[in-house]
Amino acid sequence: MMRIDILTVLPEMIEGCVNCSILRRARERGLAEIHLHNLRDYASGRWRRVDDYPFGGEAGMVMRIEPVDRALTALRAERDYDEVIYTSPDGERFDQPTANRLSLLRNLIILCGHYKGIDYRIREHLITREISVGDYVLTGGELAAAVIADAVIRLIPGAIGDQQSALSDSFQDGLLAPPVYTRPAEYRGWKVPDILLSGHERNIREWRLHQAQERTEQLRPDLLQDQDG
Repeated sequence: MMRIDILTVLPEMIEGCVNCSILRRARERGLAEIHLHNLRDYASGRWRRVDDYPFGGEAGMVMRIEPVDRALTALRAERDYDEVIYTSPDGERFDQPTANRLSLLRNLIILCGHYKGIDYRIREHLITREISVGDYVLTGGELAAAVIADAVIRLIPGAIGDQQSALSDSFQDGLLAPPVYTRPAEYRGWKVPDILLSGHERNIREWRLHQAQERTEQLRPDLLQDQDG
């Protein structure tokens, strides 16, 4: 079973994501656990503050190291973790191969970034990996943590009804997915390609591969360049 512990100041931003669809089914089937931890529970003082002003006078607030360290210490006292991930816009770019590798692990911690950033000593001493879901800035790392959890857990065998479906997703083979169609075979004069109705499995596979290559070349040529490199 995979376990993901998410440290956040806004657990309510993630609760809806982890309690529906594939993530909910994976949890109900005993394939994965997702635990949300409010960092304020590890903060001291009457107001349980997890942020403070940055040294040097820069604008914005910075997440303090103490509550993060206390939370990580408490979790690590219970089990060993394969990775402690910090969601950061300047981390490594999250992609399908990364999701594939993470899905093979057992215990993950995801620390959601927030405010102006986190005390840099957290990044230097307490985490093992930094991941970005794109070259843009979010209000917090909660949405990024939900993206990572969803992409990873759906790869666990049994999490989705047809595991072959996950293996044919975009990016699994370095290509975009080919077009897909369903009933009716014709709608307002728009027809499904005849080959998909032919029942000839080999020809259909070849058509899908050709379409995937063509769509990738048109829409994401950078993926093909990465393969060449």
